[in-house]
This record gives sequence, C-alpha cells and structure tokens, in this order.
Amino acid sequence: MNQNRQHGMTFLELLIVLVIIGILAAFAYPSYMQYVVDTKRTAATSILFQVADRQQQSFMDNKTYSADLTDLGFPANPLVVGDDGRPLTASDVQSVYSVALSNVGVTTYTITATPLHGQLTQDTECGAMTLNQAGTKGAAGPVEDCWR
Repeated sequence: MNQNRQHGMTFLELLIVLVIIGILAAFAYPSYMQYVVDTKRTAATSILFQVADRQQQSFMDNKTYSADLTDLGFPANPLVVGDDGRPLTASDVQSVYSVALSNVGVTTYTITATPLHGQLTQDTECGAMTLNQAGTKGAAGPVEDCWR
C-alpha cells in the first residue's frame, strides 16, 4: 500500500471549479438584476392602482377628482414610495418611485410614477409609468411588458 499518497484537490482542479462558478455567475447575475428591477416596478403599478382607487372614491364623494394626493389620504404630494410600495420621505435613498397627479380636471386625471435613484438608471426599458381615469396604462417602453 502506498502511504505517501496525498489527499485533497490539485491547483488545476480548483481552477476548473472557479471557472465553472464564474461562468454560472455570469449568466445568473443579469437575470437576478432584471428580477430586482421588475419587482420594484411592481411597487409602482401597485401604488398607481391605489391612487386610482382613491380618485374614484373622491369622484363618487365630491363629483370631481382631487389634484392633491394628501386629499386622498396619502402622507405627501408628490408621494415617494419604497420598493415595497410603502410611503417614504423624499430624501430617503431607499425610495424607488415618485408619484404625482397631473391633468386633473372634473372628469380627468393622470397619475405618473417616476423612477428614482437606482431604479432610474436600471429601468431604462419602462421609465415613468402612467395611469389615467379611463384605466389607460402608459410607459416609456412596451406597455404589455411594463405592466405585467
């Protein structure tokens, strides 16, 4: 029996394992980053629908749409939200979208969610997303991809 035989990995085996891990990471990282961007975009669509619901309630109560988000029960105008859709302060670096009302009239409104900070630079496909009183969805990119 050969008792001088060493156990363990050679340097070449270790390099092969590192190359395999590097290749897997090169494919996985971009997919993960796109998943993060899409998840944050979901926060925007959620808050747009919440504002639209409150606008409809305001219209039923007052026979007009509100031009101010604070009148609809939100803490600020414009409203800044985090990636989970909860309101944040405007200076918070974890904020991902700023929500504002425009084109507000007796029977019209447009809600716009504009990306902030990292979301602004990473979500180049969709950019700002909009929703109006008729339920028409808008985005800088393909609406069917942005509003999934």
